[in-house]
Amino acid sequence: MDVTICVANISHVKYAERICELVYISAQERGTGIATRSPEYIAEKMIAGKAVIALDGDEVAGFSYIETWSHSKFVANSGLIIAHDYRHSGLARRVKAKIFEHSRKLYPDAKIFSITTGLAVMKLNTELGFKPVTFSELTDDKDFWKGCEGCKNFDILQRNNHKMCLCTGLLYDPAEVAKEKNLLSRSNPILATVGKINSIISFKK
Repeated sequence: MDVTICVANISHVKYAERICELVYISAQERGTGIATRSPEYIAEKMIAGKAVIALDGDEVAGFSYIETWSHSKFVANSGLIIAHDYRHSGLARRVKAKIFEHSRKLYPDAKIFSITTGLAVMKLNTELGFKPVTFSELTDDKDFWKGCEGCKNFDILQRNNHKMCLCTGLLYDPAEVAKEKNLLSRSNPILATVGKINSIISFKK
């Protein structure tokens, strides 16, 4: 496998339908909710430079895209998908790291959040600095929650007034992360440096 990961652009629009197929297949296999998107929506993200794609030659190996909410105060890394033949290879970690890095570059002050039922995604997010939160700490943008309508568990979300579902909410707050790093460096500069090194090594494994 010689997989390359890059920020998607207009040249990748031809892969939009295949990506939607992979999302649908994954939703059926998991038996849980994945918000579906149309090929047109995926294409828009590519053209806007708000997606990353993993390619093995001309084969789609992975994908993820960025959504913004509440006037770009909140960012969601959505639609993380890995094709069957590339699972358990570390590719999900690489795609997740790439979309997270791209989100931080485009929206350095935004809070990045995720809602997921997948344990693997929860682990990847935790390694990046995300913390579990209640839905009340996520965006209250109605359009975001409307995107969950394609999920088979949407009725659960509705019954709980958008406050609870089968998904777990995870949040990366750059202001809180900076505050924690500052406190750590003040209390123990050596420990702070070692902690950063260990975080990098752990994520690259």
